[in-house]
Amino acid sequence: MPRPNILIFLVDEVQRDVTMPEHPCRMPNVRKLADSGVTFTNTFCPSPHCCPSRATIMTGLYPTRHGVWNNFHTRTAFQQGWNPDVHLFSEYLKGAGYHMAYSGKWHVSNEETPADRGWEELTGYKKHQFHPRLEDWDQRAAQPEPPDEPRPDGVFLRPGWGHQAAYGPVLEEPDAYENLHWYKTGVRPAVDALPELAGREGPWCLCISTDLDHHNPVPKEFADLYDPDKVPLPPSFGDLMHDKPHVYQRMRHQIWGQLSEDEVRKGIAHYWALCSLQDRFFGEVLDTLDKTGQADNTLVLFLGDHGDYGYAHGLANMGIPAFREAYHVPCIARWPAGIRNPGRVVEAFVSSADLAPTFVELGEAKAEQRFTGSSLAPFLRDESTPSDWPDAWYSQTKGNEVYYTQRIVQTRKWKYVANWFDFDELYDLENDPHEMTNLAVPTSDALAQSNRGEQGTTGAFTPWPPLPPELEEVRHAMLGKMWRFARREEDIVFNPFPPVALAAYGPLVGLRQEKG
Repeated sequence: MPRPNILIFLVDEVQRDVTMPEHPCRMPNVRKLADSGVTFTNTFCPSPHCCPSRATIMTGLYPTRHGVWNNFHTRTAFQQGWNPDVHLFSEYLKGAGYHMAYSGKWHVSNEETPADRGWEELTGYKKHQFHPRLEDWDQRAAQPEPPDEPRPDGVFLRPGWGHQAAYGPVLEEPDAYENLHWYKTGVRPAVDALPELAGREGPWCLCISTDLDHHNPVPKEFADLYDPDKVPLPPSFGDLMHDKPHVYQRMRHQIWGQLSEDEVRKGIAHYWALCSLQDRFFGEVLDTLDKTGQADNTLVLFLGDHGDYGYAHGLANMGIPAFREAYHVPCIARWPAGIRNPGRVVEAFVSSADLAPTFVELGEAKAEQRFTGSSLAPFLRDESTPSDWPDAWYSQTKGNEVYYTQRIVQTRKWKYVANWFDFDELYDLENDPHEMTNLAVPTSDALAQSNRGEQGTTGAFTPWPPLPPELEEVRHAMLGKMWRFARREEDIVFNPFPPVALAAYGPLVGLRQEKG
């Protein structure tokens, strides 16, 4: 079989849930793709924001190895690009003879553009300025202070920062679709270039990247698909998060908690309308591919870089709260010539880091680095799950640009969140799929008591907060898994200094288990 062409449609901030057949969001082109391909229902990104997750897609590495921890356009970013000697799958494919083309949102390095990594640029790229600039704050401070007024509908108040709309406007102009920013800068250039790209000799890879921010405008035809009065609130919306870390509570109550339930429903309806818009973008790309006659041997992927809370737990966008919706992303593949038994669902844990090794294998390219992830090709061929396939999913984040160090380890039943900035989290996913009850929260007794001197010189160590024996066993095992993954991926969280080494069990727990 000849090597496949590869067409990647990458959407920023799209929930996995909206792409599933049981969801009320209308995405017919994505659903059609799933019916004729493979849906990886347990795909997770490593970080809940753009640049680190996109860097993982491009490199097959986690942040500790590719070096992109933060969104690069802020002054608080650790660095503006990759670690030295990091390679992208685009370089490997180009070296193997692929024609590479990139269109739309890059947002993964401020030191390089796609052309520096083997891509032909269909969109104009340049380095971004830091945002916002200090000069911008000076200019705003010189303006008269706005008068106190009642909070407008759909707006949350942020004194001194600038008030902000929770969702974007609806556009009623007849040419609204064609004039959308991401249509003009991402989709249209790719649609125009695809026939010529497909006419070249040899395989090609085209990546089209768009954005799905709540604040983006949406044409009226998509907004009209959803009646906010009929939009249900997420099952976890009522979680006031009294048993969650305090920064979670602050995000909910200080920002999103300003909105009424009716405003939240409007926000969800607007988000779904934006998802339906992305589906229209995607459908236009698929129609163009069909006209080239190359759809049969083209691997098409619909991907998300990271998720969105979608008002689960009362939150929107993404951030440090470790809830599933921020990390769970769509990954749907179609390849008529190469996928056996299409229409399947794969429930194995999949990471964004698995994409680059997949492209390298299918493109018969040679990689010069050890990937964090593994190729998904066995699943496309409907083979048995590889014996060494991970039984867990892991995160790596420094918490956007505020340096909240956090790691997640999740199995089918348990989810453990190690928080270096507050108490940890433990969820029984079989009995609590919406992560409502934190089993690791300190009780009032634990908060009131002191361990000073109680353990004596010969007493056994009691982690804080103490958990029932059966949950203590889970905590011990999950932290062991976390540390083994951390060692394999050269993580940065091994500092034993007591004021920062607050995990209940340290690295040796996991590493000795592995040796044993």
